[in-house]
Amino acid sequence: MTIPMVDLKRQYLTMKDEIDRAIQGVIDTTAFIRSKNVNQFEEEFAAYCGATHGVACSSGTTALQLALKACGVGPGDEVITVPFTFIATTESISNVGGKPVFVDIEEESYNIDVSAIEKAITKRTKAIIPVDLYGQPADLDPIFEIADKHNIVVIEDAAQAHASEYKGRKIGGLSPLTCYSFFPGKNLGAYGDAGMVLTNSEGMAERMRMLCDHGRKGKYEYEIEGYNFRMDGMQAAILSVKLKHLDDWTGMRRRNARLYNQYLEDVGVITPVEKEFAKHVYHCYVIRTKHRERIQERLKAEGIATGVHYPIVLHLQPAYCCLGYKRGDFPVSEHCAAQVLSLPMFPELTEEEIVRISVLVKESMPDS
Repeated sequence: MTIPMVDLKRQYLTMKDEIDRAIQGVIDTTAFIRSKNVNQFEEEFAAYCGATHGVACSSGTTALQLALKACGVGPGDEVITVPFTFIATTESISNVGGKPVFVDIEEESYNIDVSAIEKAITKRTKAIIPVDLYGQPADLDPIFEIADKHNIVVIEDAAQAHASEYKGRKIGGLSPLTCYSFFPGKNLGAYGDAGMVLTNSEGMAERMRMLCDHGRKGKYEYEIEGYNFRMDGMQAAILSVKLKHLDDWTGMRRRNARLYNQYLEDVGVITPVEKEFAKHVYHCYVIRTKHRERIQERLKAEGIATGVHYPIVLHLQPAYCCLGYKRGDFPVSEHCAAQVLSLPMFPELTEEEIVRISVLVKESMPDS
């Protein structure tokens, strides 16, 4: 039996009637663009995360771009982030005219090394983007302290961290701006691209709503030049249905992570660490090993999918050769990129499947 990285069909079948009714409702009312479904989901997701305002948009990438633009990041401005992330984090900076400035990650959590941030700040630094990689929040309080000290803004990239918590509070209402992706494979995923920015600032929310919809307040009243970054009504309706299940799915992901940890104990791989301040939601279940290719080949032969998030760090990508970084500049990121391996992770994954995967991982190790 094959085991995919994510099984969206299996999830759909658990709530088929709910989803089908929501989709049919959008079709029946032709509520495709700027609909009540979008407004409803904005309110629901913001309330769920403890934020005052939600601004729905077309993807997690455009969410980051909206947040940066709303903060006034533009040509010549620097934004600090990590090289161990998906390129959306950094291309959003470049797309508003800013310059990504990298700092290394902390090996245990794969998130930004807070101790490295201040050394990277210059008079041109406008923002910091910590990434909540794999579903675990970065250590936010010391980041906020640094940002306040230097009068720079924190834009949290929470694309993989729906429902995660920092010191007992859901992220989303903690940072000045928090950006989410609802890409289908995410913990809360649409049936296409979608995203959102959460904020407690009414002014920021109003500006992002205008930016998201061609810079207008009324139908033909344009306050500023903007973009066509709107979320469509179909995705919003689907996400409202799925949001009701997110807490249950989060519990199932955490259960699956505990099972993996149990069955992979003493196998010789490094398993994920949940930091004391965090509630990890395991968008990805990531082990680390020097024998990655060997394990991947064995699992593939047995019909089990794996992934590498991410194999080439951004400062070594051709797209960023203009920044002047070289191999060795961020050794922890480079070391992790060479060893990380994502195993199948989704709420409906069974213990039997986890046992099978874990046994195969153990059998793949040289000493087994």
